[in-house]
Amino acid sequence: MRASWRRLCLPASFVLASALSVPAPAAAEVPQGLQDELKRIFASKDLRPKRFGPARWAEGGRALTTLEPSPAAEGGRDIVRYETATGERRVLVSAAKLVPPGEKKPLAIDDYSWSEDRRRLLVFTNTKKVWRQNTRGDYWVLDLPDGPLKKLGGDAPASTLMFAKLSPDGTRAAWVRANNLYVEDLSSGAITPLTSDGSATIVNGTTDWVYEEEFSLRDAFRWSPDGRRIAFWRFDTSGVGIFSMINDTDASARHLRSPDGLGRELRQGHPPATEPPPEHQRRLDR
Repeated sequence: MRASWRRLCLPASFVLASALSVPAPAAAEVPQGLQDELKRIFASKDLRPKRFGPARWAEGGRALTTLEPSPAAEGGRDIVRYETATGERRVLVSAAKLVPPGEKKPLAIDDYSWSEDRRRLLVFTNTKKVWRQNTRGDYWVLDLPDGPLKKLGGDAPASTLMFAKLSPDGTRAAWVRANNLYVEDLSSGAITPLTSDGSATIVNGTTDWVYEEEFSLRDAFRWSPDGRRIAFWRFDTSGVGIFSMINDTDASARHLRSPDGLGRELRQGHPPATEPPPEHQRRLDR
């Protein structure tokens, strides 16, 4: 019995030793041509379809406005008005009017909105992604018809403002920066903070990761119809656990990769299904 067992064990030991002595295959390398094509597909704008707009209804539906390439300013876009009934076209704001002081090129418009009296134009540009969408950037206000063009936020760093909105009377703008809510007077440039407790765990006027992920809720404040108040949500995420994740597939996470090409750790607050979500309050600022 023992001899038989030894006869079985010896070949098995030989096979195991042989397997361990074989060098591991080198990591598969993606050909450079394929890498370039993947970058072109997923990390560039080369293959993106042409888009219409952003378009805005105007004058109670009698017209709409949209963006079209400017024939006069390279890389710029004009804001054009179309008569709904007839299709008559007219340039409302040329790209030439959207050149910041001291610059030569017009703003690259990601989005825009009008004051209710249509005497001011709010432009969203130089945007950055927050989780899934570009909701952080710079905001500029153009007084119509001929300017001036002013940047909101005072001396705030570039691409740090979120969800700017003009007041109903068009004299002020409200916006979020670093989880705090502010109001700016468009004539004087004076900025009034409405909150001051914004932090990594206290979120005012926008939402935390969970509400953005599960409910697509990002913009969390509104002007009252008379412009005298602002209603906003305040989130407290201090009781939410922090989880570690590795993002090694998202093209937008390349800046997170380590020198060896492996994804780096991402730490994100997320309440499991068995734990309560972040505390939130609805507040009204007068």
